[in-house]
Amino acid sequence: MSEAAPLGNPLLATWSTPYGLPPFELLEAAHFLPAFEAAFAEHRAELDAIAASTAPASFENTILALERSGKTLKRVAHTFSNLVASEAPAALQAVERDVAPRMAAHSNAKYLNAALFARIDALQQQRDTLGLDAESLRLLGRVHMDFVMAGAKLPADKRARYAEVTETLAKLTTEFSQNVLADEQDYKLVLETDADTAGLPGWVIDAARSAGEQRGLPGKAVIALTRALYIGFLTFSTRRDLREQLFKAWTSRGAGARDNAALIQRIMTLRQEQATLHGYPNYAAYVQADMMAGSTDAVMDLLHRVWAPAKAAASRDRQQLEALARADGISELAPWDWRYYAEKVRVRDYDLDDAEIKPYFSLERMIEAMFDCAQRLFGLRFVEVKGVQLYHPDVRLWEVRDAKTDDLRAIFLGDNFARPTKRGGAWMSLYRHQCKLDGAVLPIVVNNNNFAKAPAGQPTLLSFDDVRTLFHEFGHGLHGLLSDVTYERLSCTQVLRDFVELPSQLMEHWALEPQVLKAHARHVETGEPISDALIAKLKRARRFNQAYDSVQYTASALVDMALHMQTDFSQLDAKAFQAAELARLGMPAAIGSPMHHLVHFRHLFAGYSYAAGYYVYLWAEVLDADAFDAFVETGDIFDVSTAERLLANIYSAGNRQAPREAYRAFRGRDAKVEPMLAKKGLLQVA
Repeated sequence: MSEAAPLGNPLLATWSTPYGLPPFELLEAAHFLPAFEAAFAEHRAELDAIAASTAPASFENTILALERSGKTLKRVAHTFSNLVASEAPAALQAVERDVAPRMAAHSNAKYLNAALFARIDALQQQRDTLGLDAESLRLLGRVHMDFVMAGAKLPADKRARYAEVTETLAKLTTEFSQNVLADEQDYKLVLETDADTAGLPGWVIDAARSAGEQRGLPGKAVIALTRALYIGFLTFSTRRDLREQLFKAWTSRGAGARDNAALIQRIMTLRQEQATLHGYPNYAAYVQADMMAGSTDAVMDLLHRVWAPAKAAASRDRQQLEALARADGISELAPWDWRYYAEKVRVRDYDLDDAEIKPYFSLERMIEAMFDCAQRLFGLRFVEVKGVQLYHPDVRLWEVRDAKTDDLRAIFLGDNFARPTKRGGAWMSLYRHQCKLDGAVLPIVVNNNNFAKAPAGQPTLLSFDDVRTLFHEFGHGLHGLLSDVTYERLSCTQVLRDFVELPSQLMEHWALEPQVLKAHARHVETGEPISDALIAKLKRARRFNQAYDSVQYTASALVDMALHMQTDFSQLDAKAFQAAELARLGMPAAIGSPMHHLVHFRHLFAGYSYAAGYYVYLWAEVLDADAFDAFVETGDIFDVSTAERLLANIYSAGNRQAPREAYRAFRGRDAKVEPMLAKKGLLQVA
């Protein structure tokens, strides 16, 4: 994207593109700000008309009018937010810094509009007399809650200050995110000699060469700060000095010249002010006002049910790793040693070598596997379409069709590879939400991963963790693709945050099922299906090193909650706070590092969605383990009636009903925590 905009603005024109996709080839960074300004003005006029109506408030003239408003803004915002995450050169990042506070200001103009909220509030008070169906009542309740959580009930003298706070937070969180991306872009561990690549399997070296090509170093093997390369190097490199160097670079993102600690202090101060304005003691309590868990006590209880047994299990694992490390002359296991020696234990005790596994898990085969699961569970067929202009050559497009009728249901985009202009991690997003208020609108869903791309002409091979990530994001994708609700506000993944990870984590279960592996895990060179013996090894090793993963994740979630349960941030030093909290929790020294350090914790500080909410993955893990047991109990992981209930109450239902009601409708009862603990191998020591 260049900075100069040509005449006309394709963002504001009628799109005649295939499937209603954005006209990517016409877009320039300079198109976005004027498009946003035009869309803001159009939406403000619509909102003002609703608020100024002299007719008594009704569901039609207020709630449905809101639902129908802002179409241009949604189109521009969806396009922008997706590109900023997936393909954001410097010109677009500059626009993001400008647009973020303007977006917040526009949101305030909507949610802090007293006349508009008065109409919504009046309808909420009369909800039982309006004669609405269940889905319409749900929409009314969610719209009302949206306004309340955004400050609509604040007195007039506090609304102006609340607006200042949210607009400042938008600037700070954007700066935080861009700092982390810049640190990731800047770092390069160049492997110059054979000694530098010692111990690395071919797939790591190949992926490192691709990373070098992307970063302007053709022919060089470069370890970049992408998760796949980071884990691959720490797992296999015999160079302890380079493992240490890479570990420190990874954990210090956001802590160097672009130190995010000061930003965190300002963000937390403003979040506490938000909570106080709403009447809550701290930000965590404010967040729980609209979460499935319902209270910080419930969250902390769940986290501690995992923390203590995970530490105990990790301590037992550490003893095995230390014995191997001592044989190499290492007296004390360091955090950059854990993955390296864990791999040696895995090979020794489970006869499971990564070099033996990976050839069976090509990206192409695993995409086929997840599509097959979607067809068997939900009756979907994925048809790839080539030649459609997208935002990057690596992105692929599939039509999603009903397997029985061949009707088009949705559009699915797959963006699977890491690149310098793409943020780290893995996520699902939408270019368009499903709804049918004024006719059927089909969703456009995109899954983003950051797999290390193999050199041209070679298949990209995945670790089993990568396969789980692929299935996880596809679960989110299915939540969007299968949505079947009337109102856009209730569609797709717009559910409570600690429910949204259920569809994603549930899909991970099918990735290790023998039926799926035997059909799709085939050796990239011989085409032979994975053997029963290798599947048995995978299943035996499935809980191996889970304590390490559980400790890293739960430590991050506990630090998140501890921080957001504080009330005074005037002297906050984020790095010191994290260190003190980990020490208080008894973080095992050999693991040393949580999954995310505060200074690069995008979930918390690149926005607000997971702030005081990183626990949601564990909360959803209780649900997903219990939900998959519903299939296991039938003796068929593709049981038709169970899949039909899952589709009706979870994947297609959006936010049509409260999460607990939705889960009970599927399972017939509330979820039990024991299946989750058993899956993690923690039940016996819980």
